[in-house]
Amino acid sequence: MLLAIDVGNTQTVLGLYELGDPANLETAEGGLVGHWRAATNGDATADELAVLIDGFLAVESWELLGDVSGVAVASGVPRVTAALREMVAHYFDFVPVTIEPGVRSGIPIRYDDPREVGADRIANAVGAVALYGGPTIVVDFGTGTTFDVISEACEYLGGVISPGIEISLEALFERAAALRSVELTAPRNVIGRSTAESLQSGAIYGYAAQVDGLCRRIMAEIGPSTVVGTGGLAPLISPHTACVQHVQPWLTLHGLRTVWYKNVEGHPDVPSGDGPRGG
Repeated sequence: MLLAIDVGNTQTVLGLYELGDPANLETAEGGLVGHWRAATNGDATADELAVLIDGFLAVESWELLGDVSGVAVASGVPRVTAALREMVAHYFDFVPVTIEPGVRSGIPIRYDDPREVGADRIANAVGAVALYGGPTIVVDFGTGTTFDVISEACEYLGGVISPGIEISLEALFERAAALRSVELTAPRNVIGRSTAESLQSGAIYGYAAQVDGLCRRIMAEIGPSTVVGTGGLAPLISPHTACVQHVQPWLTLHGLRTVWYKNVEGHPDVPSGDGPRGG
């Protein structure tokens, strides 16, 4: 089994994949036998992470030490990255495949400084190329809302970073004493009939309009593209957009799995030849 770990600033998503069957790579959820989400704790030790992950796996009758034969990590939190490395070094006889400079992603990075590209953004791009090829735009609704752009030649070109929906609302509530927190759900109409509905309209329809506007501007530069939504809020916002064609909740995990295949030699679950590691 492969344990794929996507460490974000706010939340960490884990997925457990069956290995060895190339047919599983045809979809992001193919071979995904379990997935979990936890708040990211930058102070967690290697042992605490091991206990947390083992507890998640046990819910589905899996064991960290008995069933996991590979680990792939995309992390935007350096302290958690270090703790995960320590955890794998302590409990396993292999090293994790971590998306960082020197790791084979299979796609050229055309950023001015490739080291600046977040690991999750690379994983998203790799996953999108594996599923759709290029040109593709990946919209990730996370702590920040990011747009990652892949060319027709399957090169990572760059993208856009904007404040995420939840942190934007939190900032608004902190600075406007008369406003209160509201449930993040679509209101009845764009024109809100109450303060709560007006806030919901700005959050849902406002961000949907931002997605459509930025995607149109990107496509004016690279041409018509496949647009993929991912991240925790993608199912909420994407239905209200005109541009998003596919919602892939497990795109980052699929990209991690793809990168793992490209970087592991001699593993019993990695077929010889090009197989799923081609690219």
